[in-house]
Amino acid sequence: MPVMPDHWIRKMAAESAMIEPFVETQKRDGVISYGLSSYGYDARCAEHFKIFTNVDSAIVDPKAFNPASFVNRTGPVCIIPPNSFALTHTVEYFRIPRDILVICLGKSTYARCGIIVNVTPLEPEWEGQVTIEISNTTPLPAKIYAGEGICQFLFLQGAAPCEVSYADKAGKYMGQRGVALPRM
Repeated sequence: MPVMPDHWIRKMAAESAMIEPFVETQKRDGVISYGLSSYGYDARCAEHFKIFTNVDSAIVDPKAFNPASFVNRTGPVCIIPPNSFALTHTVEYFRIPRDILVICLGKSTYARCGIIVNVTPLEPEWEGQVTIEISNTTPLPAKIYAGEGICQFLFLQGAAPCEVSYADKAGKYMGQRGVALPRM
């Protein structure tokens, strides 16, 4: 299962709109880097955030999720409270080919500050803006910058296309835009 290189990612972005908007080279001047890298694509977080709160003492239940567990914020930065988390989404919209599985890794700049990014794999033939979970593991407030790099996606090619893709299963998060909360 090879990791796909920059020239393949560029080709797929041009030929099948795999990533839109696509940034051809890695941008780094004064920002947390984003765009095409050697063996991946560094995505940006949007300026829409859902910050976890315990104001209503809600119970976190993935089968009956209460949207009141979050407060909404929009802007160029997001402050995540200590030992808490926020959700955002990528600026980019992804269309994953049938023979590709995408894995997400956090950016080292954030990781070195105790800020962890979690995204589940992007399955073959899934498409949408990616919901990103950002955890602040520190006892201090943490600042996240909208429009800058938040994570890197690695594209792994299977030995053959899968028999059943995410699209074939009519997955519940297909075509999402913005932050998608847990669904049953």
